[in-house]
Amino acid sequence: MKLLIDCDPGIDDAVAIISALKRSDVDVLALTAVTGNLPADRTSVNARKILELMGATDIPVAQGPLQPLSREYPADPFSHGDDGLANTGLPEPTARLDPRAAAQLIVDVVNDHPGEVSIAALGPLTNLALALRIDPELPRKVRRVAAIAGSFGFTPYAWTQATGDNPVSEWNVYVDPGAAAEVFAAGFDLTAVGLDTATHPAVNLDERRFSVLQDSDRPEARFAVDTVHFVRGRNYQSYCALIDAMAVAVLTNPEWFTTEQVRCAVETAGELTLGMTVVDRRNHHRWQHLPLLQAVSDVDYAAFLDDLVATLTR
Repeated sequence: MKLLIDCDPGIDDAVAIISALKRSDVDVLALTAVTGNLPADRTSVNARKILELMGATDIPVAQGPLQPLSREYPADPFSHGDDGLANTGLPEPTARLDPRAAAQLIVDVVNDHPGEVSIAALGPLTNLALALRIDPELPRKVRRVAAIAGSFGFTPYAWTQATGDNPVSEWNVYVDPGAAAEVFAAGFDLTAVGLDTATHPAVNLDERRFSVLQDSDRPEARFAVDTVHFVRGRNYQSYCALIDAMAVAVLTNPEWFTTEQVRCAVETAGELTLGMTVVDRRNHHRWQHLPLLQAVSDVDYAAFLDDLVATLTR
């Protein structure tokens, strides 16, 4: 599978990138850095740090804008550490950024391989929205998109684990709700992994799996262990380090994921609900004009975790 990763590393992005790089059935063609967990000038540095950790400096990295398209960049209530990578102290990258803007790199990679490239969208959808503006035909050229985005009401974690800075939003959509609205409505074959499933307690590493990571001498496994220690040390659960790897898994192992087609729009103006993904499930009078997308409603969590641990330690 040819894969482009649009990301905002961020500890969970870093683990997801590593998991993709280590899979023999995945060819990572490019990374594009978006403003999300951190501004894009920092996420682009962290993306290159991870590539250097993995010896993959031939993969181009392009940077997106420092501000979201539809609002001022908000403060993140969750810290990824002083370096944005759980204070792991990875060295500064030596590889340079690709001279193209992130959106242009997305367009170029997809047009170089029409119908073959899947996109793992791990952060706000700013870069993908800008790419759409450059090439409105992008949805028919991209194979699939898996996005960490939104919450859909399948489980109580859709609300109890809300990550945007209000009670009903997910961070990636909250940062740039206008961009998410554009991407949702564009016609991509898009599967959204929402808080319902990405923050489910079953995503947490049990001690058996965590011990396997701890016993590994692989530097990438050590990195994952350090990120888990970091989030646990701040009274969060280990899923915080693993969320974004689920978007990669949706593309590589769709059989682990149950999806439901939903009509869903993004709240772009609400004072209390900015960034909320509003799903219309009414039996009568349902709004047929809302975009249709596939949202993950259930996961084979054991298969996902077993594969992730095996991949990180291989």
